[in-house]
Amino acid sequence: MADDPELRRLLWYLLGAIRGGENRAKIIRVLRERPSNINQISAKLRMDYRLVEHHMNVLRKNSMVISEGEHYGKVYFLSPWLESHFEIFEELVKRLNLKLD
Repeated sequence: MADDPELRRLLWYLLGAIRGGENRAKIIRVLRERPSNINQISAKLRMDYRLVEHHMNVLRKNSMVISEGEHYGKVYFLSPWLESHFEIFEELVKRLNLKLD
């Protein structure tokens, strides 16, 4: 797949330039495995619900995730943009040496 410089810059910012990048990367990995709601993500990652909610808002505002449904049952998915260039995400996780396990 061709490189996407805009996505690459945005991921550098979201994962490496501001606080919380490692948590956002973990959330992206969880959503790649299975679309989930905030409660499910929170339980899987053992993170506070409000922390996950904050990161989901950051990811949504930056077009990394999309959602279906309303309120508590809202399910999040990776955006088609991120999904189609997921190798960029994986490369940056390695370059930033993020601990996702």
